[in-house]
Amino acid sequence: MYKIMIVDDEAIVREGIKEHIDWNGLGFELVGDYASGREAWEAMEQLRPDLVLSDICMPFMDGLELTRLIRTRYPFVKVIILTGFDDFDYAQQALRLKAYDFILKPITAADLRALLTKVKGELDEETRQREDLTRLHMQLNQSLPLLKERFLERWATTAMGDAEIRERLRYFGLPEPLPDYVAMVVDIDDFGGSGHLPSDQDQELLRFAVYNMVQEIVGQENGIAFRTREERVVAIVSGLAAMPLYELAYQLAETIRQFVEKYLNLTVSLGVGRVCGALEQLPHAYKSALSALEYRLLLGKNQVIGIVDMEGQPPAAPDNGAEWNRLLASAVKTGTTADVHRLIEQLVAHLKTSRMPIEGYYWQIQSVIVTLMNTVRELGADEPRAAAGERNWLTDVYRFKTLDEIQDWLKHILSLALEQISEQRNRLTHMQVLRATEYIREHYANDKLSLQELCRHTLMSTSYFSTVFKQQLGETFVEYLTRVRIDKAKELLLHTPLKSYEIAAQVGYADPNYFSLIFKKHSGLTPTEYRDNAAAKETRR
Repeated sequence: MYKIMIVDDEAIVREGIKEHIDWNGLGFELVGDYASGREAWEAMEQLRPDLVLSDICMPFMDGLELTRLIRTRYPFVKVIILTGFDDFDYAQQALRLKAYDFILKPITAADLRALLTKVKGELDEETRQREDLTRLHMQLNQSLPLLKERFLERWATTAMGDAEIRERLRYFGLPEPLPDYVAMVVDIDDFGGSGHLPSDQDQELLRFAVYNMVQEIVGQENGIAFRTREERVVAIVSGLAAMPLYELAYQLAETIRQFVEKYLNLTVSLGVGRVCGALEQLPHAYKSALSALEYRLLLGKNQVIGIVDMEGQPPAAPDNGAEWNRLLASAVKTGTTADVHRLIEQLVAHLKTSRMPIEGYYWQIQSVIVTLMNTVRELGADEPRAAAGERNWLTDVYRFKTLDEIQDWLKHILSLALEQISEQRNRLTHMQVLRATEYIREHYANDKLSLQELCRHTLMSTSYFSTVFKQQLGETFVEYLTRVRIDKAKELLLHTPLKSYEIAAQVGYADPNYFSLIFKKHSGLTPTEYRDNAAAKETRR
């Protein structure tokens, strides 16, 4: 419901308007009627109407002056001017004073209702817009902490002009830092050090606790702290010359590390970057702090790592890793799981004593991984990633924060891959032996059937074939072939009238006497005795 006020020095006009309009039906509440502009103006502060319906020509204060005062003090109040035809010039002046509209006397109820309906529609729209703005303002205030963090992250990661940086710092109420500037990056090593991984909610609380601790410690030196989308905390310290500032940052970082470990039972690693001399150069300082943090891979967790300390050392001679790749490939092909694990430990120990840019370590490890992937595939494990339960061997290496973690991971995935290789070999061997037995059963009648012929058929060496054949079946090739031939001979003796020498030829024995000798050795009877004995048993039935 909107409030309306009527101002006219003619009482009959005021009464006529009041009586002929259904104010509530049109969405208005009539809060007062006055005979002069002065009376209306004195009531404005208390009544706060949304709409004033005012005559132009009135004593003491006319409608033009009232309109001017209202527009100056209450810009959201709308004024509709009531005017006679002779006062039309005054009405035009009122419009220049930003009166909402005017209506000519004599006034009809229909005209006034139409105008009030129009005004209400606009008041409704303005109210909706103001409510939207109020809601947006509330949302903006709620989002300010996040917006501040996004600005600080943008400042640390992308090129911004000096003027823009200073303007945004003022907007967010942040102290404007003085030269020089240094950045440090704080990263929680892990949450599972005690063997129990906290819930997602508890992890977020711990991250926030670390952020608060960093903010409090660096805030004592007028530093700025914020969280990044990678769940790290960045601190910016400034106001000293380069070397004293670097030393101060290192001391603050060490304090943070000790406090987090003592009060939160966590460990963090901190990278301290290079000092820069201008606000717009902060991305270089931040990038160097990230580079320092990456040396956790080499030095381990719970460390304060300064980029000056790490990259001030002379680099080691490049190591292409070819020998390590060869040794690991050979161990996977011919060694045991223990052999492979031992070589991985030796490789990691070698890397720890190397001095190279941090990407060099990743390159060396990825080179080894490529070699291992190829070797595993050569040995029949078509999908080594699936075998190891991993997503991608080459990119997963970046998930780990230390060389020790990478060492454990390599041992794990290679153990699983070696198990798959062993299973694959067993399946292949079983299939090869199965092919061999089928071949024997199809060609046992060939008296020239030999181990060499069978190995050519199964594509295996004679020594390896002999070993796996005995492992799979518990008997040698000759023993298996002889058993197949003798079993077939028994079948022919029982179900055919063939002579012994004829049966010998059919089961692969060119010499009947040798056949009789082998038959008696396996069955305890000569072929003739075996047939006669079987016939006698049949007769007794």
